[in-house]
Amino acid sequence: MLIVGGGPAGSACAIEARRLGMDVTLVDRAVFPRDKCCGDGLTAHGLRLLEDLGFRPDPHERWRTVERVALRSPSGRTVEARFDGRGVFSAVLPRLDLDAALLGLARDAGVVVHEGAAFEEVLTNDGSGVTIRCEGAGELRADWLVAADGMWSPVRRSLGLSTAGYLGEWHGFRQYVDSVDGTAADTLHVWFDDDLLPGYAWSFPLGDGSVNFGFCLMRGDGEPLRDMNATWHDLFSRPHVAAALGSSAVRRDRHAAWPIPARVDRAVRSSGRVFFVGDALCATDLLTGEGIAQALETGVLAARAISSHRLPARARAAYARSIDRTFLADHRMSVALSRVLSRRAGAEAALRILGSGRRTRSLFLRWLFEDEPRAAVLTPRRWHRRFLGRDGAFVD
Repeated sequence: MLIVGGGPAGSACAIEARRLGMDVTLVDRAVFPRDKCCGDGLTAHGLRLLEDLGFRPDPHERWRTVERVALRSPSGRTVEARFDGRGVFSAVLPRLDLDAALLGLARDAGVVVHEGAAFEEVLTNDGSGVTIRCEGAGELRADWLVAADGMWSPVRRSLGLSTAGYLGEWHGFRQYVDSVDGTAADTLHVWFDDDLLPGYAWSFPLGDGSVNFGFCLMRGDGEPLRDMNATWHDLFSRPHVAAALGSSAVRRDRHAAWPIPARVDRAVRSSGRVFFVGDALCATDLLTGEGIAQALETGVLAARAISSHRLPARARAAYARSIDRTFLADHRMSVALSRVLSRRAGAEAALRILGSGRRTRSLFLRWLFEDEPRAAVLTPRRWHRRFLGRDGAFVD
């Protein structure tokens, strides 16, 4: 197997494929550790997937387990909640650290890794295998190719499968802030300000006294977003944001922005012996813009589909079925909920429900942070006895 892209989707696919007995070569144009513009937040589902892949948080100084969350409605109503239960349900770790750690696990599993090897083109994709050319690695050939190369996948473009003018469903801004001495130092904040709906602003605490601060907005019908830069600078002057960050907060370096794809129901999933995973599959959660858990899971599902079927048509069909079963109902639920939360009344109602009692707050928080699939209530096959009552990840 060849994998293009060493982020969470590519590394997860590589690790799972090695577990299934496959020979794997992975190429990435970057040299790790490398930064990836992201909110750095990890949900309960993502954390369980990381644990299953062999990841451990212990060596990472900037790892921060999230215990407290504060959500602020458009009217200024703030609801604070804590995760109940054993284990970790939410955490923050910079992608600089996370992606390098996952790629290291892939290497430890026996994956051949070529860093600084930029994919150039697919030369063949037929019944006998796939051949690609990479700068710095030359021509590489294998039975299968997994494209884990991002929203604007060069592999997809090389195959002539790209969607012209596609800009993603979300767009995010992010910057690290140091010397935080307000509540954001140890509390995860989410602000649903009027002008951001159906988006939101966030502050995610890190283990070194800094935070990942940012906001994201949803695009309407694929239209470009305007005035995001002005909104970005205005956020820091808003009293509730300034109070959370504290008087000593200092912005580090420059901010970064990135598009977020969230159309797994319409994305190209495979072609011949090529499979798409992670952002290349547009598998981000439409409700929140979260994509790390989805990247990990699609990588694992691709490896399993490929391992289980020798014939490309059967492998593609198996992968399509697994994507539908895993993501389709949740994507539709996220579409419906995003319409509700795009209005002030919807956001206010959600926060009122959240504030109705400690047990309700805990359950809502666990659902929001993907302790269970988004649409699990509507898909009985995924019900189980410990629904919203399981342990989190990394239980000692």
